Amino acid sequence: MYIDVHAHLTDKAFLGEAGVMSAIKGAGVGLVICSGYDVDSSLAARSLAEKYDFVYFSAGFQPQELHKYKEGDLDRLRALWRHEKCLAAGEIGLDYHYEDNPPESLQKELFAAQLRLADEAGLPVVIHSRSCAADTLSLLRENRRYLRHGGVLHCYSYAAEMVADFEALGLYFSFGGTSTYDGAKKVQKSAARVSPARILTETDSPYLTPVPLRGQFPNTPANIPYIAKNLARLRGESEAELVRRVWENAARLFQKLPSSLCPDGTRK
Repeated sequence: MYIDVHAHLTDKAFLGEAGVMSAIKGAGVGLVICSGYDVDSSLAARSLAEKYDFVYFSAGFQPQELHKYKEGDLDRLRALWRHEKCLAAGEIGLDYHYEDNPPESLQKELFAAQLRLADEAGLPVVIHSRSCAADTLSLLRENRRYLRHGGVLHCYSYAAEMVADFEALGLYFSFGGTSTYDGAKKVQKSAARVSPARILTETDSPYLTPVPLRGQFPNTPANIPYIAKNLARLRGESEAELVRRVWENAARLFQKLPSSLCPDGTRK
């Protein structure tokens, strides 16, 4: 059974969700974490998790969406974090990729605030970071005291040489469709470098469709097997071994997952 720790199943690409959900289950995917990126999407993710037993969710304010932020939104997120099926705070983080992104100062302020509040809520964090490796690492180091419950760098895209720095903060790494692309050598080197106890799988659906389906839209969690098979190849492991490790890692990081879903009912 595969895991997708980061998907956006509330995207409009998934209207008429029943068929998509059936395909996900048919592909052997036993757990999907639907990620929120603002208050409305986090509320929608909660609704989807309440509808499907294999869907859980995370809630947070992603940096590119901060132009929507208004007073009281952090309190709304804190209320969502108390939900029994909310496994993490996220996605949160920094993004300097586009010139018209929200100001870096606002991104850093809300990233740090959500780290602090997630720690108070006893939740791990799901971190979005693009084109700002040094600032992300620096801010996380400055706020290390708020990482007691761990976190995951979703869709990790930075150099393999930085893996050890992030691992030292107790973080996990999830890899998606980009790790299957021939030109993504940096991502592939990082995927091979991550410690066995820190690796996770994701799709970031509906985006980043993996090879051999690259170019098709939307990507769905049903494509996780392609990602897992390729990650196992990159790491010199069997696919069964990789999938087992991913389950163990997810169970360790996402402490609100029911023990019945964990390998052998245990957390190692």
